[in-house]
Amino acid sequence: MIKEIINKEKQSKLSPDDVLKDLMDGNKRFVDHKMHQRDYASQIEQTSGGQWPQAVVLGCIDSRVPVETIFDQGVGDIFTARVAGNFENKDILGSMEYSCKVAGSKLVLVLGHEACGAVKAACDNVQLGNITHLLSNIRPAVEATNTDGERNSKNNSFVADVVENNVKLTMNRIREKSPILKEMEDNGEIKIVGGVYSISTGKVTLL
Repeated sequence: MIKEIINKEKQSKLSPDDVLKDLMDGNKRFVDHKMHQRDYASQIEQTSGGQWPQAVVLGCIDSRVPVETIFDQGVGDIFTARVAGNFENKDILGSMEYSCKVAGSKLVLVLGHEACGAVKAACDNVQLGNITHLLSNIRPAVEATNTDGERNSKNNSFVADVVENNVKLTMNRIREKSPILKEMEDNGEIKIVGGVYSISTGKVTLL
């Protein structure tokens, strides 16, 4: 089956739940090795005059988590913002506001992943150049996590819990720091959701 692009008419008819289902169905196809065929040359041509992505995903820069691929999405289907540790800042919030308020996306997905190196570094309180400032954005999740055992990257259960808490806290801060996105969510125009990607299975689990 060759997947067609999303145009303005198709985007306008989508609900946030439709979009979430499409992403999760795409992830299942990815895991099951049944991904859609795509005519990328045609998609490039069809999207050259404009874009109507259905979602914006905030993910980590980790090379093992190629966002479009793991959700089986093509050219023009989703916006992606990526930063080590998948946290928000003013620039990413502005990008999300553009995605939803201006370009019509119906879903904000914060995507953490298993064994995240940035989370591990935050757990170990690494101090190194600009990385120190970056990790300060993840430290609240470390401090909010109460898991038995060592509070460092050697404790896999602790790291996994910090990954989840980092996603949840990021979602909360998006709502707190972006009145635009919060109002859109309150009005049912968008949904803000979170998930964690398994680098060992390829599966995304919603939180």
